[in-house]
Amino acid sequence: MPIVTRFGGTHHGCFLPHEGANDIAYALFSFPSLAAYEDYRAAIRQDPEAQQLWQLSTQTRCIRRFDRTFLRPAMQPTGGVETT
Repeated sequence: MPIVTRFGGTHHGCFLPHEGANDIAYALFSFPSLAAYEDYRAAIRQDPEAQQLWQLSTQTRCIRRFDRTFLRPAMQPTGGVETT
């Protein structure tokens, strides 16, 4: 996850199943914009550390499937508790 941070993203955590399917996990991260995310995607293709990690995942088969899903918040943050 340091690679995401190094390229301007925010890592929100990795999540494993508590119940249900046991062969899926989620890594959630965000970038300030779609352009910043595309810059990250281009940069990691040239990054030696990212290449090593991808090679390790290929050797160990710890990543069986790679899907990208773009999410948006269901509710906008309020910025704190309002007082009247």
